Amino acid sequence: MKQLNFLALLLVSIIGFSCSSSSNEQTFDSSELPRMTQEQTEKVIEDFIMAEDGATIQIPAGFYELNTQLILDNKSNITIQGAGMEETVLSFKNLKTGGEGIKLVGNNLTIQDLTVEDAPGDGVKVQHTDGITFRRINVTWTNGDKSKNGTYAIYPVQCKNVMIDEVIASHSRDAGIYVGQSENIIVKNSLAFGNVAGIEIENSDNAEVFGNVARNNSAGILVFNLPGLPKGDGAKTKIYDNEIIENNHKNFATAMGESANGNTITMVPPGTGIVLLAAKEVEIYNNRILRNKTTGVAIASYQITGFPSEAPNWSPFTSDIYVHDNEYDRTKGFPDLSRELGQLISIYNAHGKAKTQDIIYDGIWDEAISADITTNPMRICLSEEGIEDLFFTRFDLTEGEDNIKAFADASPFQNCSVPVNTNVSAIAEM
Repeated sequence: MKQLNFLALLLVSIIGFSCSSSSNEQTFDSSELPRMTQEQTEKVIEDFIMAEDGATIQIPAGFYELNTQLILDNKSNITIQGAGMEETVLSFKNLKTGGEGIKLVGNNLTIQDLTVEDAPGDGVKVQHTDGITFRRINVTWTNGDKSKNGTYAIYPVQCKNVMIDEVIASHSRDAGIYVGQSENIIVKNSLAFGNVAGIEIENSDNAEVFGNVARNNSAGILVFNLPGLPKGDGAKTKIYDNEIIENNHKNFATAMGESANGNTITMVPPGTGIVLLAAKEVEIYNNRILRNKTTGVAIASYQITGFPSEAPNWSPFTSDIYVHDNEYDRTKGFPDLSRELGQLISIYNAHGKAKTQDIIYDGIWDEAISADITTNPMRICLSEEGIEDLFFTRFDLTEGEDNIKAFADASPFQNCSVPVNTNVSAIAEM
């Protein structure tokens, strides 16, 4: 595997993360920073309100207790500049209005060198923006992992040309780093821990996720296509050179039916490295997928959720998947039984009960293409070195719960490749 970007490793060492998988681990103790006065805090709020195109909003070092959102609406060429992740902290614990801590809309926006804490909703939300850079920002909730934490730490949605670089996202009750319904995306050199999902690409096109560390989440990296969204199927995602390690955290997302925010993420079993759900054109390679107790890679179609699977401009099937040249280690615990997918993997896998799997495929395919799954109609291509020594399971769910079958034979999905072609060169210059 290629060496992770030096800056990402340096970032982790500077901030001083322990090797502990404690759910309450924090990046640093912001309580030691000087508290800024009401006047200094109001100056930050005013700078956001009064910002004109081309401005740089400087936020000096210190701890700012905000009781209102920070909003930029329809602005261009704005830079929001802190003094450093451990120097400038924006706390929204006392926020009385709004949901997100910071909300941005515009073009060519940059936010960098600061920390956002305890937003009641999303930490930093960016919407309908062409050109957004998140660089060296830390978004977290200081009470550890709680179902009342915000949904997303870093949340660009319906955007174009998204750069996420050297960020830290922790303790969100959905995804730490989430990019939804967007196109032209880079997520690199970043750390996601203590979230339900570490990094998620959803209904998005042309994305590269590389050089990241996803650890101690319920699931490490997700690529989903969900029905009923303004943007239908997304396609073309490359996931490479990442450390996806010990994502065995309890899934503390809001349960389905308990809240309007309950969603598909609640069904993901702890101990999952990479999850593909109704995903299209995904290439996964040169990753270290280590000690995720349920499965390293899960390849699934949307029907496995049991939810309605028809929507315009959307297909429930996962297709054109190329998994190759990754490193696996399944020597961590037993598969999770708190979610149905975990129960399926634990009880019905092809290698014996309670066996962690390296790769699983739910075996759901479009029968309009072929009547026989062994023809590989969804073009699921596995080219892992030593695959005969990996634990692979393909399920057969066609006869319902009373007669679930499992097969260890990966040969129908070998001897093929479907490389994904992305072009993020323009974003790389941001």
